[in-house]
Amino acid sequence: MSNSGIWMSVAIVAAAMLSAALIRLIRPLLLEHALARPNARSSHRLPTPQGAGIAVMVATLAVAGSIIAWLGTSGAHFPVAVFAATLLMAAVGFADDLRSMPVVTRLVLQASAVAAILFAAPADLRIVPAVPFWIERGLLLLAGLWFVNLVNFMDGLDWMTVAEVVPVTAAMIVLGLTGEFPQPSATLAAALCGAMIGFAPFNRPVATIFLGDVGSLPIGLLLGWCLLQLAWHQQTTAALLLPLYYLADATLTLLRRILRGEPFWTGHRSHFYQRATDNGFSVIGVVSAVFALNLVLAALAIASTRTQSSAIEVALIATGAGAVAFLLHRFSHSRK
Repeated sequence: MSNSGIWMSVAIVAAAMLSAALIRLIRPLLLEHALARPNARSSHRLPTPQGAGIAVMVATLAVAGSIIAWLGTSGAHFPVAVFAATLLMAAVGFADDLRSMPVVTRLVLQASAVAAILFAAPADLRIVPAVPFWIERGLLLLAGLWFVNLVNFMDGLDWMTVAEVVPVTAAMIVLGLTGEFPQPSATLAAALCGAMIGFAPFNRPVATIFLGDVGSLPIGLLLGWCLLQLAWHQQTTAALLLPLYYLADATLTLLRRILRGEPFWTGHRSHFYQRATDNGFSVIGVVSAVFALNLVLAALAIASTRTQSSAIEVALIATGAGAVAFLLHRFSHSRK
């Protein structure tokens, strides 16, 4: 195993162990102060503590930060703004878990965290150099804000976020080992992957604890940062394929609600994965299908980094889009 592979393995194992240990430690406190009570939009039926995202984020940042600092070379440089913005996003999520925040306040704070990362990045990191710098950064700010929230929106079923994060981060680890992805970002992805693996046994249906916004919001921020790293390193196809299921489900659901004149900023149960449980799919069936789809998308994303052919990249995107469309169609119809 290469030196990079060893460090990735250390990050996964250490983050998994730390995440699981911290969840066991804080769960009694969350039972007292952070219960998520069932309502008409919920997928759970019993009051369940939320806030395991505290453990996931501590494990992710502590392990990734320690390894990156230990390596200490120029190749291991990582923006401090990413860690600071993640902590801010986690604080916003925790405050919202304890007591719902006004929508505008929440969005302003989230936008501040996304902007801190974007505008701390070197100006020469561009996706489309022909587009003026401020326009590209402004569009990325909007995209980042949407991505953070869609990850939060999609965290509405036991194991759903695990089924998304583990395959996506695993693909990033592979790309880091093959030199297609910056090593610091790959280390962060490995730590996040491990932290989610440590969380998974507690969130197994029927879950004994939820991530909460304190977990889903900063997870969205970190995943968005890693995907942006792919795009900045001219791996845009991979950056699109990896989160394609989440992007499609959340974006199509938002557009449908807007067209129907529904208050799209409020909670609901109209995502495709939520409709699937109403259509006779079991929770395990839904998350297993999403996990399998994400493995396919991860394989397509990795393949896209190994080709220089635009035609092949288009074919890979079309294949991924077709697989996503098939699953969304399946979820939106009765299992019978």
